[in-house]
Amino acid sequence: MSSDPWGRVDETGTVYVRTADGEQVVGSWQAGTPEEALAYFERKYEGLVVEIGLLERRVKTTDLSAKDATTAIEHLRTQVDEHHAVGDLDALKKRLDKLVEAVESRREERKAQKARQSTEARQAKEKLVAEAEELAASEQWRAAGERLRALVDTWKSLPRLDRKADDELWHRFSHARSAFSKRRKAHFASLDAQREESRKAKEKLVAEAEALSNSTDWGATAARYRELMADWKAAGRAQREHEDDLWNRFRGAQDVFFQARGEVFAERDAEQRENLTRKEELAVEAEKLLPVSDLKAARAAFRSINERWEAIGHVPRDARPKIEGRMHAVERAIQEAEETEWRRTNPEARARAAGLTGQLQDAVDKLQKQIDTARAAGNNAKADKLGRELEGRKALLDQALKGLEEFGG
Repeated sequence: MSSDPWGRVDETGTVYVRTADGEQVVGSWQAGTPEEALAYFERKYEGLVVEIGLLERRVKTTDLSAKDATTAIEHLRTQVDEHHAVGDLDALKKRLDKLVEAVESRREERKAQKARQSTEARQAKEKLVAEAEELAASEQWRAAGERLRALVDTWKSLPRLDRKADDELWHRFSHARSAFSKRRKAHFASLDAQREESRKAKEKLVAEAEALSNSTDWGATAARYRELMADWKAAGRAQREHEDDLWNRFRGAQDVFFQARGEVFAERDAEQRENLTRKEELAVEAEKLLPVSDLKAARAAFRSINERWEAIGHVPRDARPKIEGRMHAVERAIQEAEETEWRRTNPEARARAAGLTGQLQDAVDKLQKQIDTARAAGNNAKADKLGRELEGRKALLDQALKGLEEFGG
């Protein structure tokens, strides 16, 4: 009989293994010596040790599922329980029991992790839904549309929830996207309609602008172009493919008109500046007539100057008040000279002036006598009162005498 610490072979060739429950039959060996039998079954034991060690590492270091790990453990346990190996089978059972505990612990961890992930995924999806529902009311069409597309990508990256919860959240999410798309479509449809109306309105404005481009009614046409520009701004934008072309036509028609007007005005300005030079020369000539010494000659000279003045034409608007003021000053001076001459040579006026002077002189003489009488009688109060009246009459007499002098005494 042959034996080792964990097994033996009896005289009949039966192989036994020692366990905590006593000896167990491993098998029968008839092909060789007892030592060879024990060595054979010891190798089978080593094989089980290697397989269990490999499974332990897989459970510890890989993402082997609990189901596959349990199947592998049960397979090894069956081999250990069948006692077809010689070695410390009890130690193998304990290792397998620890593996079962490790797998179960891992199963619970994964279950808890899955629950956490599910909770996090639900919270993330609820957050996405809330943002999508908020964006559904936005009018920032481009930014909101891009953000909703980004939310879809984020949704796809998240794990699924239980079917009911996932479907409910997806329904809200999808409804928010649909509501936004519907509003955006309606907005742009309305915008397209508005832009079409703008295009039609601007076509009419362009047609009128082009029709006016060759007008020579400078003032009225320029005013109309200003009105057309205001109408253009009020019309809103047409479609992008039409807007630039319409604007180029509209602006081009204005440019034709204003360029032609500018050329005419430039020529007119040059002519008016020349007219101003000539009128300044006439103003100098007219001013040399002052002061008036020979009224008849001054009147004739001014008439000649004025005729030449009227024949010259317009001067620049900003220079007009000053140059015309100089001529008017000369004209007023001649008119005043004429009025003075008329008063001097008018018999009726001279007679009226002489009569008034005589009346005033009589009044002054009369008042002086009354004052002398009052003084002589000692009535100084009356004399003072009459004296004040006398001063007023003398002032009027002085004015009348000066007027009479204008008529040559």
